[in-house]
Amino acid sequence: MIDETFDAIVVGAGPAGNACAYTMASRGLKVLQLERGEYPGSKNVQGAILYADALEKVIPDFREDAPLERHVIEQRMWMMNDRSVSGMQYRSDDFNEERPNRYTIIRAQFDKWFSKRVQAAGALVICETTVTELVRNTQTGRVIGVRTDRAGGFIKADVVVLAEGVNGLLGERAGLRTPHKANHLALAVKEMHFLPRDTLEARFNLQGDEGVVIEAAGTITRGMTGTAFVYTNKESLSVGIGCLISDFKETGETPYGLLEGFRKHPAVAPLLAESDVKEYAAHMIPEGGYNAIPQLYGDGWLVVGDAGQFVNAVHREGSNLAMTTGRIAGEVIHQIKARRDPLDAENLSLYAQKLEKSFVMKDLKKYRNLPRALHNKHLFTTYPNLISQALQTWFRVDGVEKKQKENEIVKSFFRTRKFTGLASDVWSIARGWR
Repeated sequence: MIDETFDAIVVGAGPAGNACAYTMASRGLKVLQLERGEYPGSKNVQGAILYADALEKVIPDFREDAPLERHVIEQRMWMMNDRSVSGMQYRSDDFNEERPNRYTIIRAQFDKWFSKRVQAAGALVICETTVTELVRNTQTGRVIGVRTDRAGGFIKADVVVLAEGVNGLLGERAGLRTPHKANHLALAVKEMHFLPRDTLEARFNLQGDEGVVIEAAGTITRGMTGTAFVYTNKESLSVGIGCLISDFKETGETPYGLLEGFRKHPAVAPLLAESDVKEYAAHMIPEGGYNAIPQLYGDGWLVVGDAGQFVNAVHREGSNLAMTTGRIAGEVIHQIKARRDPLDAENLSLYAQKLEKSFVMKDLKKYRNLPRALHNKHLFTTYPNLISQALQTWFRVDGVEKKQKENEIVKSFFRTRKFTGLASDVWSIARGWR
């Protein structure tokens, strides 16, 4: 047992937990951070996207020594059927700016770097330690610390921050949130494909540390709600795909089967040719959006990051929401401590108030109805095929007059989905986008 009381205990050392612990420690609070992995990031081998703005608000000089892979200058959005790709891309030399906006990273390396910054700020970080329960005052019910799997593992703190991730059970065991619903979680699988740097840059038309991100949807998920992606790292590609757990259960499809199909697609296979696959990982992602957010604060506790369902599934944003919620939580705790006020539910409600004013809640609230609208198998089967057929008809020069081609394209949509189906699909997406 650690025989001392901390201002705060942070459970978890991912982006949310690290941002929270750093924010508090750098302001002079006595912080303990507990991580069940061998080291921060040990459970993450995969590549990911880092949004610079969120991290810059925590560590302004992060670019000086953070393990960044490539800064993204090009975004491709693909709609795929089994044989074709249609979509859009945006590439701009403006992204070759002095302070780039997005980077690809390897989470294992990045989380370890972030943790070193947390420790340098003054926090005590202990790994290979599982928090088994929140300890409450038996009379008031207020959280007063945690119990761990170490001998004599009770540790006292004024507040506990739950940054345990989406599959952490601590909050559920403590009755702070209900068990996750299968349609509020996605299971994603990722592989790391290694290539010589010059080969990778030639295939994606890159120079120096420039990077490309590809995000794809369509028949590759076999009627299930989900997306796939390819991220360029310095000498590797992060390749993955994910779908709702409820869909996997209903269809019997396997995550690795989907990934194998994506890798073999005619548009993807040439990008991965002759690559060396060295790493494979699976990860759960919160997809419930605004309507799935649990209670975020109470007497002596706060929730940040994935544990609070803070993921914008529409824009594929997670790490920036995690770091932002962690930072705001840390700022609120410091502010309350500076006033010498108790860290009870009334004072910690400031966390929820600040979140409501941030882009985090505003964006999640904007798309609160979209997860339900996207749970439509036609978006991942019928429409990718219709769009591919329409574009092939339009671009094929075969002596057929353009008016006839236009009529053929329009009729194919109405013949396949009927007027009522088209209207319903458009209305549900439009309503969810408000």
